[in-house]
Order: sequence, then C-alpha cells, then structure tokens
Amino acid sequence: MDVSFLGGPRPQRGIGVVAPFDFALDRELWRWVPDDISLHVTRTPFVPVEVSLDLARMVSEHETLREAVRALSAVSPEVIAYACTSGSFVGGVAGEMSMTTAMTQAGEAPAMTTSGALLEALRELDVSRLAVITPYTRSVTDSLEEFVHAAGVEVIGRSYLGLTREIWRVGYRDVVTMAREATAADAPDALFISCTNLATYDVIPQLEAELRIPVLSANQVTVWKALRMIGKEAVGPYQALLDPAARASLESLSALPPLPAAPAPEPYAATAPAGEESPLVEGGGVGPVFPEDLGGGRQAG
Repeated sequence: MDVSFLGGPRPQRGIGVVAPFDFALDRELWRWVPDDISLHVTRTPFVPVEVSLDLARMVSEHETLREAVRALSAVSPEVIAYACTSGSFVGGVAGEMSMTTAMTQAGEAPAMTTSGALLEALRELDVSRLAVITPYTRSVTDSLEEFVHAAGVEVIGRSYLGLTREIWRVGYRDVVTMAREATAADAPDALFISCTNLATYDVIPQLEAELRIPVLSANQVTVWKALRMIGKEAVGPYQALLDPAARASLESLSALPPLPAAPAPEPYAATAPAGEESPLVEGGGVGPVFPEDLGGGRQAG
C-alpha cells in the first residue's frame, strides 16, 4: 500500500528530561506538552536508598547530572529539565544554581530544574505567602521550606505524608485532603504541591476552584518553565499559571466568602520501614496514623 501521501512524521522539537531512577509519572509530564514537542527522558542510576535528604543529594550530584545530559545530547534537545524537586532544593538556592550551571556546561542546551522553575512561577504570580504540601518526611519538607524562604517567600501552612517510597501511588483524594489542611489556618497567595513523583494534573483546576488561589505542582512548573525557555506554552485544563483568564478569575473570586469544604476523604495507607518517623500534626496533636502506616500519616502546621 502506498502511504507516501502521509508526508512523513510531523517535525518535533525536543526537551531533554533528567529524572530520578524511581520516577514513574512520565505520562503526566506529557499531558502538559503540546503536540509538536517531544520529551526525551533519562533516569539517574539506581541507588538503594529510600526517599530522604540523602537520596536527594545522591540523585543531584553534579557528575550524575553531567552523565545524564551527555546521554541526552545524542538527540539534540533544545533545553534540559532536571525533573526532581527535592534533588534541586536540597542544596539551597545556591545549590540549585550550581546544578543548572553544571548541566548547561555538560551539554549544548540551556538547563533548568524543578525548584528553579518553582521560584520563577512564584515570581510570575507575585506570591509572597505560600502553603506547601508534600509526600515527604518532615526533614525533607523542612528543607523545601528553607529553600523558598531563602528566595523571599514565607511558608504559612504545610501538610506532609511522611512517605519514603512509592510516592506515585498516592491518589488525588489524599492530595486534596493535604491541600485543605495546609490552607485551613491562614490565607496563602498560592499552594505548591511538591514532588515530581506525585500525580497532580487533574486535581489542579478543582483545587483552584475550591481554594480560590493559584495551585502549582512540581511537574506543572517543570514543563511550564522548560517550554517557556524555547518560546512555547504548556497546555492543560484551566489553571492560573497557564491561563491569564483563570488567573483573573481567581483574583475576583478571592473577594467572595469561602465555599464550604466537602467531607475529607479516607486517608492514604502507605507502608514505611520499621523505625521510620510517624508524622505529627504540629500544634494539633497526633495525625491519623494507622498500624500499617508507620510513615504515612499527615501533618499540618
């Protein structure tokens, strides 16, 4: 059969993505990408360490990043994105800038990181008071708070799950519950959902409608920034970072009385190794911790 009339595949522009070895949400990244962009994803080498500050440091070592960038250079991406939040904030603001420099020097394309993209998104939305939610342990969540504080943004509410593995299994209902906890006590300018291994694509518009503030997520800001660097725009359902109309709508809704929150969903049950910390609710007693959930309760504060 003659298929010459098809004219060949559509020309594509490439974005190189360096992800941690346990990254499981390739499909979510693609959902923000327009049809004429291809993502070329590579992973850092496996290390037998659970999600922690130690792991964040290991997957962001400069030589590890250089090797990944050199591998991606074979397909000539126009920009390199390091898709890991904790790995790019663990060294602070200076550490993030150093990582970006190391990746750029290792290849022929400019580079960026998830945490660097977060800071740019906060500037874009003029955010000075932020709520954060994470799947991490307390120590990793503390490190995120220190990172944004060093960039001039105050964290006024937070909630975390305390997980050390299989973060990609967390469902949207648990993300929504954490979001409500982190924003209940005060009125932040925006909410950030950390970790590129935490699914967020479908929940962002719903959370913005309920909370009436911009909602950012790790994968969202990563793709948004990478595309912006090559003059392209991310695609996605109605959300403040991507759509000026959505941003203006939130500004008008913020003056109205808050909507009543729906009943909280059942908590996520995760398995953590024996001896892992059990999160507490800061200033509010013990969070919902289950026998099978030694590291997977929630904390807000």
